[in-house]
Amino acid sequence: MPDQLTIVDHPLVQHKLTHMREKTTSTAGFRRLLREISQLLAYEVTRHLPLTTQLIETPLAEMEAPVLAGKKLALISILRAGNGLLDGVLELVPSARVGFIGLYRDEATLKPVQYYFKVPDGLDGRLVIVVDPMLATGNSSVKAIELLKERGARDIRFLCLLAAPEGVARMAEAHPDVPIVTAALDERLNDKGYILPGLGDAGDRMFGTK
Repeated sequence: MPDQLTIVDHPLVQHKLTHMREKTTSTAGFRRLLREISQLLAYEVTRHLPLTTQLIETPLAEMEAPVLAGKKLALISILRAGNGLLDGVLELVPSARVGFIGLYRDEATLKPVQYYFKVPDGLDGRLVIVVDPMLATGNSSVKAIELLKERGARDIRFLCLLAAPEGVARMAEAHPDVPIVTAALDERLNDKGYILPGLGDAGDRMFGTK
């Protein structure tokens, strides 16, 4: 397992993930669980945010208290399924700047096709967290990070719900400087590029589409 990969094995994360995997879980239940689990994963992906201090006054005394330092971090959602993770992380970090990268997978080639790109300014001075529930082939994730690096991003982390060994290997080859935080490393991809055992298509299950 590459050093850049962190699997969050917290019992609450694993419990919620099991319910997300179940095919009988409703669309509403899937959305709720994804929002909840994204907040738990966000604690890990933001663990090393830089801190400074500021002077505050408690009801009893003055003190130098820790606060976040530097520019507001940037959350970048890979459309459309990334929005499910985005919503939960934003509840935890409401001041974050937000961007979107539209990529869809060509079902014949499994290669990403770009259709939208809108991200905050000043990425070179921000922590950039890219969110997408599934790291499957890794092609879309690799492409998204390439685009962000072209815009100046230097400190990038990738947050996903599930990862396949093939996707982790692809990311390690293309972007070994980008840490990956996930709830589980599954067995493999099937011949259509879906994660096994997985949870199906995250976007379809989130939005109730087929």
